[in-house]
Amino acid sequence: MAHREPQSINRRDFLAATGVTAFGFTVMSAKTARTYAANSKIKFGLIGCGGRGVWIANLFNQHGGFEVFACSDYFQERIDGCGQKFNIPQERRFPNLGGYKGLLACGVEAVAVESPPYFHPIQAAAAVTAGKHTYVAKPIAVDVPGCKTIHESGKKATEKKLAFLIDFQTRADPFYIEALKRVHEGALGDFAFGESTYHAGIPWGGHMEALKNDPNNPETQLRAWGMSIELSGDIITEQNIHTLDVMNWIMREPPLYATGSGARTVRPVGACYDHFTCLYQYANDVGITFSSRQFEGHGTQPEGIRNRMFGNKGVLETEYGGQVLIRGENFYRGGKSPGIYQDGAIANIAAFHKNITEGNYANDTVQPSVQSNQITILGRTAAYQKRRVTWNELLRDTTRMEPDFTGLKA
Repeated sequence: MAHREPQSINRRDFLAATGVTAFGFTVMSAKTARTYAANSKIKFGLIGCGGRGVWIANLFNQHGGFEVFACSDYFQERIDGCGQKFNIPQERRFPNLGGYKGLLACGVEAVAVESPPYFHPIQAAAAVTAGKHTYVAKPIAVDVPGCKTIHESGKKATEKKLAFLIDFQTRADPFYIEALKRVHEGALGDFAFGESTYHAGIPWGGHMEALKNDPNNPETQLRAWGMSIELSGDIITEQNIHTLDVMNWIMREPPLYATGSGARTVRPVGACYDHFTCLYQYANDVGITFSSRQFEGHGTQPEGIRNRMFGNKGVLETEYGGQVLIRGENFYRGGKSPGIYQDGAIANIAAFHKNITEGNYANDTVQPSVQSNQITILGRTAAYQKRRVTWNELLRDTTRMEPDFTGLKA
């Protein structure tokens, strides 16, 4: 968001105003620690009542093991819409930036963090501190310190016997799971090089119109968070993380360094780039090229979220919602999952419920999700600064993205 006088509220001020510390630790309540009876429903709170948030809450509701108990969002009409849909009484609908604090204190036992990505580390840390099982949307953070906060929250959740799950649909898809298992068992032989792409139109058309018509309104800017680098992390983190997570899943280890470029060439408003190109260099002379765009492709194909990995025995090909297969000596026919967007979320919600009710607190989605998020930031940093950025350099980065919350209700 553009800076406006008076003095903007930074992350530290926001944390202080809402009573949260990034690494707070409290003793879990006896109620949260209880064993869930097979026929009892877990009281569920939704943090972030936009379109994706209400959609996720509906899937939690349809699962049958959760009661949609409370909701929070900055905007009153969003929490009222969510409240009406799930029959949430007015006293458990919490508005404003700090509304999630009231939600965490109202008796919920589990939460889903579906707010703009900037808030994910703050709100997930608060949830774990409050003793709540926590389900977090991707991306988990917009900067390296935020990634470290999520990593720490995942560790603390395990220590406190809480479930903490990051929602990546591809990692719950059976074709992806089987293909990657075979790749890791040697189906491709020695890796040679790879490709990672995310080519699509702009998903923020309404946001662009709102910003053009009312660019200086802080609430308009919050609604149009996908146009804000500070709130979204730019398209390479907020959207392209899907393909870069698959790249990370294939490689399992981080790249040595990245180089990159990008710009806002087509998009008329906002600060985020509308395209990126990067080279991620791995050990053993394995390079993976990455490109993304968010503007009209004029019919060019292929589009979508795709990965290819070439080896001396075969090639892995994946497409989000499309064909997943291995060509070559160790052929795997795989298949298509056209419903992956919803089916993956349903599978993750089921896994989250199972982890809670069966007491599985390994929280093994955290580490790879943190690494994938950091990989997006590595590419973004290389593109912004037009230079090679090493992985070790990135991990030392203490730069925080700081939105301007001036004029918004705390």
